[in-house]
Amino acid sequence: MKHSIAVLPPPIVLEGLLQSWLLEDIGRGDRATQGIFPQTATAGKAEWIAKEAGIIAGLPVAARVFQLLDRQVNFVPLVAEGQAVKPAEVIARIEGATDALLMGERVALNLAMRLSGIATLTRQYADAIADLPTQLVDTRKTTPGLRILEKYATQVGGAANHRMGLDDAVMIKDNHIAAAGGIREAIAAVRKTMPYPLTIEVETTSIAEVEAALAGGVDIIMLDNMTIEEMKQAVQSIRARNDKVKIEASGNITLNNIRGVAETRVDYISSSAPITRSTWLDLSMKMGAS
Repeated sequence: MKHSIAVLPPPIVLEGLLQSWLLEDIGRGDRATQGIFPQTATAGKAEWIAKEAGIIAGLPVAARVFQLLDRQVNFVPLVAEGQAVKPAEVIARIEGATDALLMGERVALNLAMRLSGIATLTRQYADAIADLPTQLVDTRKTTPGLRILEKYATQVGGAANHRMGLDDAVMIKDNHIAAAGGIREAIAAVRKTMPYPLTIEVETTSIAEVEAALAGGVDIIMLDNMTIEEMKQAVQSIRARNDKVKIEASGNITLNNIRGVAETRVDYISSSAPITRSTWLDLSMKMGAS
């Protein structure tokens, strides 16, 4: 799990999203570009430059943005996905029709900056526990429409993906428990309809709830917003009763406390912070570069 590989969705999934974002930006036409280059396409060159240090993610996505505008555009990454870069470092060179380069610039840069920002913060979280067996995972707290790519960026940064959507696994959370009348009742109801081979995870906030989840025979127990001492007690109890049950810690995970959480011997730490608290990595495109 520590060495999960970042995988982009297949073109049939990705290209519909990219086309919609290009249409949003271009609208009825790029007035500036089409005004300057109204007749025939001219060949252009450009460089992408990192304006600050960080981890790069999203260059294959950026390449596809330009190629949707003109299949002849040649986007050449000079750094690998997940590679650390320095300010002023050239990270890609592009050649192709000038109008395609100019019309695709903003969508391509926006995506790469967003994904690189996520990968950069994810790497900081992952590095904090890199020597421990606990795996960092992401959450469903993503930007609507960008989930596939934001979760790709967390993989580039060193995290593994939690479920992509509600249909990936059964996660019984606090509101499910309250509505069902308890953990055991929620588990029993879910088991009547869930398809094989989905797993069941239950969110717990106390040792009593942990015991109820164990009694229900779940696959994963989440320790939500517990103190370090509560986590240690919960982990001991779970390991003593059933060493096949996976344990996930979640809730208010920060760079300051993630290592302490990992040292409780949980299997996973889930955090939305690498996505929700990350800032874009500043990148720019300069035309006319050789």
